[in-house]
Amino acid sequence: MALDRRGFLGMGAAALAAAALPRFAVAATSLRDTRFLLVLLRGGMDGLHALQPIGDPAFAALRGAFANAPGEPALRRLDGDFALHGHLSGMADLYGRGQLLPVVAVAPPYRQRSHFEAQDCVENGTRGGGGAQGWLNRCVAAMPGASGLAVAAVMPLAMRGGGRVSTWSPPLPDGVDPILWQRLQALYAEDPQLAPTFAQIDAGMEGTPDPMGARGAGPRLAQSMAAAARFLSAADGPRIGFVEDTGWDTHNNQRGVLGRKLSELDAGLRAFREGAQPIWNNVVVAIVTEFGRTAAINGTAGTDHGTGGVAFLAGGAVQGGRIAGDWPGLGRTQLNDGRDLRATTDMRGLFKGVLRDHLHLPEDALARVFPDSGDVAPMAGLVRRA
Repeated sequence: MALDRRGFLGMGAAALAAAALPRFAVAATSLRDTRFLLVLLRGGMDGLHALQPIGDPAFAALRGAFANAPGEPALRRLDGDFALHGHLSGMADLYGRGQLLPVVAVAPPYRQRSHFEAQDCVENGTRGGGGAQGWLNRCVAAMPGASGLAVAAVMPLAMRGGGRVSTWSPPLPDGVDPILWQRLQALYAEDPQLAPTFAQIDAGMEGTPDPMGARGAGPRLAQSMAAAARFLSAADGPRIGFVEDTGWDTHNNQRGVLGRKLSELDAGLRAFREGAQPIWNNVVVAIVTEFGRTAAINGTAGTDHGTGGVAFLAGGAVQGGRIAGDWPGLGRTQLNDGRDLRATTDMRGLFKGVLRDHLHLPEDALARVFPDSGDVAPMAGLVRRA
């Protein structure tokens, strides 16, 4: 397949425009005037790369030097069992302040490996991929007088419904659409003849100008997080926010791609914290992805679709500085289908715990936000109770 690399790269070389963020007067909030931001990393972030289980004896055998190669920043050890990737230095600092809570082996109730079905499940709050309404919208509807905001070009499923919600998108030009790139990546990976060509293009784009992220959102994540902070900090602003980021599907060249993406995530969370300082103690940010990746590295220096992943809660209202969740182990007999981390926590339980203890939603409201979830108990101890 003959490709003109220069012409192809030109599609994604749109210049980064300076975007004016919204400016609002900041309100002094009461202890119960809380805010919640959901950050969805589309593509399936490899939780074993972001939060490395260094205390699990099977981890070194599965990942070896791939986990922290020479030249990469040193791991940020959290305790005797887990360490954050070196590019997550800001998140490590929040952990030390007790304002970051990693939750291990978490996934939505969907247990297959389709990006789009899994993302639908994360966003609609049900057991399956169907449904035209999102759980964040139902949450907004359950809070009298509240509103929600999605920092996105198109209203995401998570925010669709009858609740009072709106969207805002940074006025930036797009190059190669990151979702299209993600879908092309999955398509080409299925073809043994075309996959190497696509991998060469992807690897060749490393280090080239990529202002809008032909393979991800690039600097737009930090801008979107800063905008979300300004909106949520406003005197009459939304109490519920949503930000999305793409480019986390790492079938090949994972170490290089995730080095860049984790740096962007760390910068994005830092931008939100700086912009939300007046309300930081009343904020919970939940960073989630639709599923994890395979425990072992594949033949193209990447990982394939898995199940169990990691979620992060951040914010001044978080009861952090520790690891939450039930670690199932990475031994051969402990892996799901013999290939990936087994999920031990239903993501809806994580969300229900935040909504109950942070946003103070009663049990009957939780049942409406997450229908058919009576068997999923809210996780306790995630936030500092007001």
